[in-house]
Amino acid sequence: MSTDVVALLRAELGERVDVDPAALDAARSDKSGHAASGLPLAVVHAASVADVQATLRIASATGTPVVPRGAGTGLAGGANTGGGEISLSVRGMDRVIEVRPDDLLAVVEPGILNADLNALLEPHGVWWAPDPASRAISTVGGNIATGAGGLLCAKYGVVRDAVLGVDLVLADGRLLRLGHRSVKGVTGLDLTSLVIGSEGTLGVVVGATLKLRRLVEGERVTLTALFDGVRAAAVASAGVTASGAQPAVMELMDATSLAAVHRLLSLPAPPPGAAQLTVQTDGPVAAAEARAIADVLRAAGGTVTVAADAAEGEELLAIRRAMHPAMETLGTTLIEDVSVPRSALPDMFDEIARIERQFGLVIPAVAHAGDGNLHPNFVFEGPDVPPVVWDAAEELFRAALALGGTLTGEHGIGVLKRRWLADELGDDQWRLQRDIARVFDPLGILNPGKVFAS
Repeated sequence: MSTDVVALLRAELGERVDVDPAALDAARSDKSGHAASGLPLAVVHAASVADVQATLRIASATGTPVVPRGAGTGLAGGANTGGGEISLSVRGMDRVIEVRPDDLLAVVEPGILNADLNALLEPHGVWWAPDPASRAISTVGGNIATGAGGLLCAKYGVVRDAVLGVDLVLADGRLLRLGHRSVKGVTGLDLTSLVIGSEGTLGVVVGATLKLRRLVEGERVTLTALFDGVRAAAVASAGVTASGAQPAVMELMDATSLAAVHRLLSLPAPPPGAAQLTVQTDGPVAAAEARAIADVLRAAGGTVTVAADAAEGEELLAIRRAMHPAMETLGTTLIEDVSVPRSALPDMFDEIARIERQFGLVIPAVAHAGDGNLHPNFVFEGPDVPPVVWDAAEELFRAALALGGTLTGEHGIGVLKRRWLADELGDDQWRLQRDIARVFDPLGILNPGKVFAS
């Protein structure tokens, strides 16, 4: 049967069907540290919407599972492809189809990288705001699939705030054009928002109409503030939010993560136990806003350093962006992704410290402090997550929910968090969401086993 599926794919798509063992093995895993069991039947390197439609028609006719995939930078196992499945890669679909600066929109294919998109948009005087730390290697389609956010969410919103419409191929190969090109549009149900964050369970995103912004006028001012510990830094970040200031970036790194990044980048070691806030303001009043924020941080006990120019500011932000590579130097890493109300950040860091003591672990953590999204990291040896780490992670999830938070702010559920999804949603909502997915995909062939545990 598997040979027949590959033969059907090859008859329709030719060289775009890849069965090289290295390609099959690479499709099993993402950046989460988790790999699917078994090898995929094939990797289809789609070059067009027609390629995606042909793949899904064959998959539907043969009942073969399909896992959509972009750059493979996800952190929840959502794009991992296992035995008996087709890996459908849209990474090669990376064109900008249209830019309309007058309407503040662009139409793009899903495989374009965040950084490449903004480089192409800059001559038009516009940009797309979602800014994951992985922007140099993550795709717009992947951002849409997981509802990704990044460093600029506190001021500029998440992916859902920056997408006007999506082109979606259903499991049976039909193409839907969801959303609109106008700023306003409330005709019918908002299926665009439903697709954003659906992790490939409703269809394959093959195009997106993006909501752009004018390039920010004025300067950017970047500053850092060192604190004696992570709780003090979290209290200070909450103080910045309470002050009414609106930084574009406000990132928090605890002592372990800060020290690891400094080692990776061959920078002087920070003071022992020091945690750091990195803040960037932008726009015409960036300098005045930075001064006001610096005053708040000093009053909270921080030692503040202001970048001399934009280049030095980018060097400071590069420290935060190097977090994941730094964690990889420590061992295999399970990067978690809980979010809490911003005022609850200090309490959540207290909970992380409690969980470290309870389970005898060190859990390096960073946070998008401007929006309350934390990334605690569980570091261990070997390819498999030890039971003690899962026990500690479960305690972490329950702590976040108890503080009014959520299991994931931007990485998605994928494989790694599906067992806890009903804890947050409740049984009735869990069943309703699963049933909605079945309306889009009656055969259950799209990304099976992801998000919903059964």
